[in-house]
Amino acid sequence: MTIDQTKRLLLKGLAASTVLTPELQALAQSTTGTPRLLLGPMLGPQTPTSISMWAMTSGAFDVIIEYADNPLLTDARRTEPIKATAKEAFIVRPTIDALQPNTEYWYRVVLLLNGREWAFEGQTMPIGRWRTAPRLGSKTDFTVGYGSCANYRYDRVQPIWNAVAQHQPELFFNLGDNIYSDAFEPFVLDFEYQRQRGVATYQPVARNVPQLAIWDDHDFGLNDHDRTNPMKEDALTAFKKYWINPSYGLRKTPGVFFDYSYGTVDFIFTDGRFYRDPNAMPDGPEKTFLGKEQLEWVKDKLKSSRAVFKILACGSGWTANKGPTGDAWSSAMTERNELFNFIRDEKIEGVLLISGDTHIGEFNCIPWSDQGGYDLFDLVSSPLSSRQSHSWLKRNPEIRLRTPPYTIGPNAGMLRFTFDGEPSATWWLVKPDGNQTWPAATFKISQLKNGVSSWRQYKDD
Repeated sequence: MTIDQTKRLLLKGLAASTVLTPELQALAQSTTGTPRLLLGPMLGPQTPTSISMWAMTSGAFDVIIEYADNPLLTDARRTEPIKATAKEAFIVRPTIDALQPNTEYWYRVVLLLNGREWAFEGQTMPIGRWRTAPRLGSKTDFTVGYGSCANYRYDRVQPIWNAVAQHQPELFFNLGDNIYSDAFEPFVLDFEYQRQRGVATYQPVARNVPQLAIWDDHDFGLNDHDRTNPMKEDALTAFKKYWINPSYGLRKTPGVFFDYSYGTVDFIFTDGRFYRDPNAMPDGPEKTFLGKEQLEWVKDKLKSSRAVFKILACGSGWTANKGPTGDAWSSAMTERNELFNFIRDEKIEGVLLISGDTHIGEFNCIPWSDQGGYDLFDLVSSPLSSRQSHSWLKRNPEIRLRTPPYTIGPNAGMLRFTFDGEPSATWWLVKPDGNQTWPAATFKISQLKNGVSSWRQYKDD
């Protein structure tokens, strides 16, 4: 049966039983079916005057964002329609500009069918909200959440997202293993991204908390994969399809690394896979973790930063935890130490490290005060929804500040930046019930400068 025949039968059947509403008339005349969102909306990174978002529709429909500075959407404004197309897998990425800094907005997604607004099963889409970033350089308090290792195959419910929503961070960072593709078929990447994006507990977080992301081995390739991954270009294409970071690598240096600023905190997100030499390769000056161009980019971003805090994010752990051939920075200590010495020699203050991957929550320290710098804390959150690991028993970070690490279940990291008095960053891990795994730890900016040793005050024994 052709589409035209189907429409004639639909019109005939409806007309015999009821008066056609304008909406039913539009549906009967449609060649694309019933409009609906298959996935999303998901917020992307905000600036002081803009917000971006991501959504996937069920066909070639026009998408409009209706938004206002109040939850009733009084005097709401609307974006121009964006057409979802098959070429883009019916994914749209609208950006809203001309917003006010540090202001809360509410929004809903509107789909059009033949120019007419379509109600989803008689109801409009749930209302979401976002807050624009403060002006760059302003000392505004805020919280970011982060985590890694979201394994849909292991846990399809993922209650940790309820805890993230409860803590209401201004941003959430997905630090890798955001899916577990573990395959050499590109369609598996799409499949895993789509079903992870559709997790019910994730929906309120995606709709209300701007998301940024980097990858680790399972969304880059196979377990512990490196630059030799034959599918890394496919993985990068899929990554760009499902995330809306402010940028991806450099013009001549592809990858998922980028930087982002919020108030007076700079976040530097690294790509620890695309250029990474195999873990088994002997360490030395020739072995690389980030690649030469990315390493120089990280140094330039650190040196040019005027922010109070600089957060270095990586999917893999920063400490010596996994040993010389382990799947972490421990396999490339020469390059890691070069970076840490650069921070010391250039007198770059306020650096904290965040990472994931280990399937346990960890609070570790690299005591660079012993090298004339200051102590570098690695704040590890893992997993969001994957099997917990007990391999930590065989691992030795430079200093483990919490023994044992958190091995009981899923967790998400929270970092709260405050500027009333001395600037400080307070860190804690949350469990699915919203409670903390351990008491929070606060790092004052005066601790994060050369010549200061502070790790002992955090040690649990």
